[in-house]
Amino acid sequence: MLAIRPARYSDAEVAFDIRLQAIRHQCITVYTPEQVQAWTQVPLTDRYRASVERQYHIAWWGEAAVATGFIDFQSGELGAVFVLPGFMGQGIGKSMIHYLERLAREAGLAEIHLDATPNATAFYHRCGFHGEESGIYTSPSGLELACTPMRKRLIG
Repeated sequence: MLAIRPARYSDAEVAFDIRLQAIRHQCITVYTPEQVQAWTQVPLTDRYRASVERQYHIAWWGEAAVATGFIDFQSGELGAVFVLPGFMGQGIGKSMIHYLERLAREAGLAEIHLDATPNATAFYHRCGFHGEESGIYTSPSGLELACTPMRKRLIG
């Protein structure tokens, strides 16, 4: 049974590992090996741990952490929607999106936005997000990656 809950500071390592596995499994199809390596070789920092505690949510399948996602209630940004490779294609990512959207509505946000990796753009379209223009995502480490900026109205 899938359960999603707010992340704790102590969840940072598992969130970081889910991120690492998902990027290496899925994003290698749209980015160069050098880009994927640069994106995933960053260390787990105290800043990341604090961000996990403040903004992240973890999906659990029984005792196993299987997915992450975050929402920034100030900017309306969704991000870090990562699913472990062995659990992809089972609706877990979609469940995380719906969960984060509910939190955004409860917080009074009228719209949410994200930067989709090229391999995830179709997924976000299926979740009701709009956006076709190419953009550049700049990671916290300064790495620039192709993306599709996308938006979704929640109210109205």
